[in-house]
Amino acid sequence: MPPPESSPFTAMNTVLYCRRFAQSVAFYETVLGLDRGFANDWFVEFRVAPGAYLSVADEARASVKSAGGAGITLTLRCDDVDDVHHRLVAHGVAPGSVGPRPWGAWGFLVRDPEGTRIEVWTPRSPGDTVR
Repeated sequence: MPPPESSPFTAMNTVLYCRRFAQSVAFYETVLGLDRGFANDWFVEFRVAPGAYLSVADEARASVKSAGGAGITLTLRCDDVDDVHHRLVAHGVAPGSVGPRPWGAWGFLVRDPEGTRIEVWTPRSPGDTVR
């Protein structure tokens, strides 16, 4: 069966169920600087980019339990990977070093308070091998 010419979907939301709900909300909102959308006392939705959302839910109030970050990698493309790295450090977070990624990008890894693996990256210019 051939793939559809275009997706019928208009947005995507990834939901992370967290034991460390308050810390996770603060990490995505304050440390990473994501804009808060819908929120109540156990669920917060953040706008990452047009049509892309990340939500944090308190596992104590949800029917789904935390995976503790296991088996999940969030990849966040940005314009200035060094700026995001400095922002994390300024907030007391210890991200990995910025370096070349195998697919032709600069990036680094960091984990949120729940243990979710996050890869922050930006494309490399052709021939750009030194940072």
